[in-house]
Amino acid sequence: MALNKSMHPRNRYKDKPPDFAYLASKYPDFQKYVHTSLAGRAMLNFKEPEAVRALTCTLLKEDFGLTIEIPLERLIPTVPLRLNYIHWVEDLIGGQGKPRKGIDIGTGASCIYPLLGASMNGWYFLATEVDDICFDFATKNVEQNNLSDLIKVVKVPQKTLLMDALKEETAIVYDFCMCNPPFFANQLEAKGENSRNSRRPPPSSINTGGVTEIMAEGGELEFVKRIIHDSLQLKTRLRWYSCMLGKKCSLTPLKEELRKQGVPKVTQTEFCQGRTMRWALAWSFYDDVTVPSPPSKKRRLEKARKPLSFLVLHPTLKEFQAQASSIGCTSSSTVETITAWVEKILTDLRIQHKRVPCAKNEQSLVLTAVENTWIHGRQKRRDQNRQLREIPRALPGAAASPKLTIPQNSQTQQPSTHSKDNQEDPDKPAGAPTHKQQAVHLGANGCDSKGKSEKEPQIKEASSVPKDENCQDVNMESPISTTLPKHRVSALLPEKEVHFTPPLEELTSAPEGEAAIQDVVPSGQPISPTLQHFLFKSLVNIKTEENDVAVEMHWMEGQTKDLMNQLCTYMKNTLYRIVAKP
Repeated sequence: MALNKSMHPRNRYKDKPPDFAYLASKYPDFQKYVHTSLAGRAMLNFKEPEAVRALTCTLLKEDFGLTIEIPLERLIPTVPLRLNYIHWVEDLIGGQGKPRKGIDIGTGASCIYPLLGASMNGWYFLATEVDDICFDFATKNVEQNNLSDLIKVVKVPQKTLLMDALKEETAIVYDFCMCNPPFFANQLEAKGENSRNSRRPPPSSINTGGVTEIMAEGGELEFVKRIIHDSLQLKTRLRWYSCMLGKKCSLTPLKEELRKQGVPKVTQTEFCQGRTMRWALAWSFYDDVTVPSPPSKKRRLEKARKPLSFLVLHPTLKEFQAQASSIGCTSSSTVETITAWVEKILTDLRIQHKRVPCAKNEQSLVLTAVENTWIHGRQKRRDQNRQLREIPRALPGAAASPKLTIPQNSQTQQPSTHSKDNQEDPDKPAGAPTHKQQAVHLGANGCDSKGKSEKEPQIKEASSVPKDENCQDVNMESPISTTLPKHRVSALLPEKEVHFTPPLEELTSAPEGEAAIQDVVPSGQPISPTLQHFLFKSLVNIKTEENDVAVEMHWMEGQTKDLMNQLCTYMKNTLYRIVAKP
């Protein structure tokens, strides 16, 4: 029942679909068509015409107190769909329960629209029918429900729609007309061989109905156009003209036909029930009628969005806790331990994150990704190694740890006047390089002289004094821009040192966004695009599930959910690699 949530709000089956088990226990004629699935649910085979007929008759009896008979060789209506149409007509004519007059074009053997309208709202109906069998059953169904004073079934000639039916009713102004037209133009369309998209699954229910009920010359498109042409002659004899459509593609040409004919009021809707959708079109020549708004182009099914998630199993949690001290986590809580590891991964990826209030025994993080740092990791490492191999080799007699200094006027200059680096040490002499501007020290083992650092990259050591392009020795104490070409300077400078992205705390702790940006970006320098744009935002929940820990990622906003999916996979694989290390 995938579309039930989009039923008409007043449809009684919207939030409470039929209970087959209860109906089977109450109605023996229905019980013989109900079987129990392996999961213990009461099921109905909608491929059997007898089962569909039994369901329709049972629902009308149980919910509306109506008793009807339908021959198997004629159309068997479904109650939720017809009820959707009735409720929409109520919206068109301005309410329910008021005495109204309507016309049902081709009422069928069940006479279901007049029976529902008369029993629910006390409406008066003129029901037309061209088929002899349908006429006889419709008349019998009206009589056995004692509704003959409200419903008049008339037999009309073939291809008659509105004009002939209203010849004797010259003084009556009807409030509306309803019609469930023949959808198909020929047998091939009725079987779905040349009208149904090949990618769609086959219909889940049987298609019953006589020739006059399901097929007409030109299909539903030409049939409704004939009703439009009749309405152009009758005009104000009816306040609203309406038709249900089986194909969405019929809406556009029919609305274009109404526009060409100058019809002032036109509206449309869609009927959703079970796995079936239908559409309806209505028009009026009255200026004082209220036109209901058509449904939104993007129909919302009110689905709950499932988060991306993965489990950290109980045996793995012990290994994470054993290694937690290496990242500064001393808590014995498994949730806190996994949260610390997730925060470390996000920090390594330069993804802004912040803890937010959450339920007990849980941890929640709001993360903002401003650049994609979690894909193509191998390629990035290969590119970095290739750039390092291009650095000139030092001579054997060179100093052990030469220093490369970035000049003050370089394009890669980092914030100094407003950054925290200068505030931390007020005794630092003027003009001294800040934390972000300090030289990169090349050590003997491919790391800087201070060892491995999170904020400074590892750069392979040069084994000899570098040469410039004229094979002259380069003074490593002098600024880079005066000794090396620009392409070599860029090879020495890591990307994250060039593009400074402030931490989330620096932006959120300031009273206003602009003030926060001014604190981390010096005046006179353009603001980095990463401060103004982001890839996506998501909420990460970390909680216990029995003996395991679940990590969930909920989408908040952004460009595409594929990026969040990639990050979730990266986090899961990284956690697995941590415990897999010997």
